[in-house]
Amino acid sequence: MYRSRLLAMASIGLMAAMGAEAQTFDEALALAELSNPNMDVGRTQAEIAREALEEARAQGRTTVTLGASAGYESSDSNRLFTIQTGDRPLATAQIEAARPVYTGGRISAGVRAAEAGIDAADARLEALRQSLYYDTITAFLNVTAARATVDIRENNVRVLDEQVRAANARFDVGFITRTDVALSQARLAGAHAGLASAEAELERVAASFESLTGVRPGELGPVPPLPMLPESFETALDDLLELNPQLIAAREDERAATEAVDVAKAGGRPSVEIVGRAEGQQEFNDNFYDTSVTAMARGSVPLFQGGLVSSQVRSAKLRREQARLQVQAAERDLRANLAAAWYGFEAAKRAIEASERQIEAAEIAFNGAQQELGVGTRTTLDVLDSEQDLLNARLSLVNAERDANLAAYQILTLTGQLTRDRILPGAVMP
Repeated sequence: MYRSRLLAMASIGLMAAMGAEAQTFDEALALAELSNPNMDVGRTQAEIAREALEEARAQGRTTVTLGASAGYESSDSNRLFTIQTGDRPLATAQIEAARPVYTGGRISAGVRAAEAGIDAADARLEALRQSLYYDTITAFLNVTAARATVDIRENNVRVLDEQVRAANARFDVGFITRTDVALSQARLAGAHAGLASAEAELERVAASFESLTGVRPGELGPVPPLPMLPESFETALDDLLELNPQLIAAREDERAATEAVDVAKAGGRPSVEIVGRAEGQQEFNDNFYDTSVTAMARGSVPLFQGGLVSSQVRSAKLRREQARLQVQAAERDLRANLAAAWYGFEAAKRAIEASERQIEAAEIAFNGAQQELGVGTRTTLDVLDSEQDLLNARLSLVNAERDANLAAYQILTLTGQLTRDRILPGAVMP
């Protein structure tokens, strides 16, 4: 809890210091980790798992119990021989210490299960952190791409607006027909609609960024270069099977379920403990007192439990099998996701190269069409089509660059390597 309060104070300080200032890639990740409440939930779960280990260990330690009573006794009898009658105050006290010696493996199995629970909780916290990083990176890249899209479409509106004015001027001198003017006006109206849609998308992704970091996106810093990825798909797959925190958590759950089977079996085994007891009784009227000290070994052997232990064992085995199947299901899903991200990244890289070549060609075609329109060898529709091709090429490049980045960071997430040290070497957590 103390750590959570420190993180909350640091988050408030960082957000206050930044305000509406520029946010770098690193600052966005820091804000997300410090301010997102899901991270506090994950940290609390990890602390709960550690307390469960202490509880499991405590079952194998010595326990000491102190008991006392005080009261007033009144006794009367008409028997001929009576040891004592009358009224008397009395008090008793007892202290007992007990230490388990043999529990059928219940305590040791419980400790191992709790240790597996800690490893699973830590892995889930790391999975949560890396998932939060990926979501924040996605929001950062989406805002960057949406702003670039808005800029491109605003430029498109300006270009088409100029073309409408030029079309009207040419119509006035009889160079083109009313149809050409209408085509230009239709394209301009479509450009305004496209700009409105792009601005709405920018607001949507900005709201997503704010929900993750707690602040509105300011003047975002540059997108860092693509991170270093595994050299091949096979290497990435090996990293996934070894490092993916979700898979690690599932395996630790299976280990804990396996230990739980031994805990259940121990319920049908003998148990032995060493017990030491000291007790005393004081009668105040006669100033009598009795004391005794006892040391013994106490054992118990379950003989009949109505099928409870056997049912608990079967249930524990079923949970172990369920955990094993969950590991297999997680591996399959993660393999499929890695393949989609890996080959999606390869496709995005090729799309970037194609879009860059397309932009070069579209710019030449658009400039040529404008010049040829002036000498009458091209029509207005030819120019509008060339301008639309250039617009589409520029938008395709923006989307391809974003998709390549997202696929790369998803690969790192799936292989358990989306850490600040990996994607931002030298970055220091505020």
